[in-house]
Amino acid sequence: MEDTKYVLEARDISKSFSGVKVLEGAELLIAPGEVHALMGENGAGKSTLMKIIMGVYTKDGGQVRFEGQDVNFVSAKDALTAGISMIHQELSPIPEMTVAENIYLGREDKKVAGLPFVDKKKMNARTQELLEEYDLADYIHPEMKMKRLNIAQVQMVEIIKAISYNSKVIIMDEPTSSLSERESQTLFKMIDLLKKENKAIIYISHRMEEVFELADRVSVLRDGKFIGCVRVGETSREALVNMMVGRELEGGYPPNTAEKGEVVLELKDFNSKGVFENINLKVHAGEILGMAGLVGAGRSEIMRALVGYDPLDSGEIILEGEKITIHNQKDAVRHHIIIASEDRKALGLVLDRNIRENIALQNFAELSNAGFINKPLEKKECREYADQMTVKMNGIEDIVGGLSGGNQQKVVLAKCMLSHPKVLILDEPTRGIDVGAKAMIYNLMLDMAKQGIAIIMISSEMPELIGMSDRIIVMSGGKITGEVEGDEAKDQEKILKLALGGL
Repeated sequence: MEDTKYVLEARDISKSFSGVKVLEGAELLIAPGEVHALMGENGAGKSTLMKIIMGVYTKDGGQVRFEGQDVNFVSAKDALTAGISMIHQELSPIPEMTVAENIYLGREDKKVAGLPFVDKKKMNARTQELLEEYDLADYIHPEMKMKRLNIAQVQMVEIIKAISYNSKVIIMDEPTSSLSERESQTLFKMIDLLKKENKAIIYISHRMEEVFELADRVSVLRDGKFIGCVRVGETSREALVNMMVGRELEGGYPPNTAEKGEVVLELKDFNSKGVFENINLKVHAGEILGMAGLVGAGRSEIMRALVGYDPLDSGEIILEGEKITIHNQKDAVRHHIIIASEDRKALGLVLDRNIRENIALQNFAELSNAGFINKPLEKKECREYADQMTVKMNGIEDIVGGLSGGNQQKVVLAKCMLSHPKVLILDEPTRGIDVGAKAMIYNLMLDMAKQGIAIIMISSEMPELIGMSDRIIVMSGGKITGEVEGDEAKDQEKILKLALGGL
């Protein structure tokens, strides 16, 4: 690889914000036709480096070269025009526009040059060609509105959009964070096709199994510094973890030694027309109940209905032996049924507010005296929970929108902890979170289980489900297709078969 001419070079990159150095001597060298993984803990500088490459940030020092020429892009549009595109972890489609309109937004085909009339027929035909080329035409069509697509399909459209620029380098930031295993395999096939077309892929991921399956090389950043670049075939998971965190982490998943108590929560005959039906489940004090299934199986939808986000047609909620009614999230919080949603931007955080305000957001009763917020108590409690979650910050007055995705997730979890949950629902709790933070979250889950909290975990990562769950409920098509525990809960093949509709 060293003898190959690099299509993209970032060398000795430095960047500071308000006097705080976030990159120092960062490096990334990408060859044509390779998948190059970029790894590091949240806050390591990955996103900052990508934004410098894409022209969103201006570097303080160093050199960026593209196709052998020095470049200093001043906007993402400049980078796109040159041939570098980026697929962001947080997707931002325009729901009321079609697939084709989203892909060619701002560069529509015109019926007559210079006039504002869009040639939709031509634009749809070009989109159809791309969908067929990458085996997506069976379930995505050019004239479908984006609001009809699920998260996985939106992710695929974003990839097609990047390809449509005829980019020579495509940056993928946690591309499988919202995909099921089957949908991830579709993505991997697309990546293989792009490699054959000599496209270079920068693949940012915290999922070790993906890095070892896909990548040719991996570069590691730690605390804004370049730690090294290794060939995937010449390294190990343990070595990469050590490069990322600068210390050895214990391998595997810690066992849940919490004593299992009485049933805390029971759902009886939960139904939502066209979404899920006849759902019956129980979760015990001190238990971690995993929920497995492909994207669209109905797992998140059940939990959203439980806490009052979505309507419920029929069903009963039994909490600690008593029937309760939940009309909205306020009711759920009052009953100490707390959810950390996978969609943290829409349902978990107010991005333009600070860390303190976000942690306190659903906990005013906890922090008030006679209807007034106890400010000293608020600051004390919020700081303690933010520190416990190891949120990387200057202080609790930092704006949440300026944090990395992983640190935003930690703020969500701190808010949940302050609510003193009896039942804690974790929907994709480690999505976009690095290996060091994952270990911390797993240990936090076990600590909460030991306190007698009943935990329901929804995860698309099979190793995580198997490693952390005492019992696993499997869903397909809005129905429960099976329940496994003990040795069966370690059988990935059986769980996958149930997720596909049953044995």
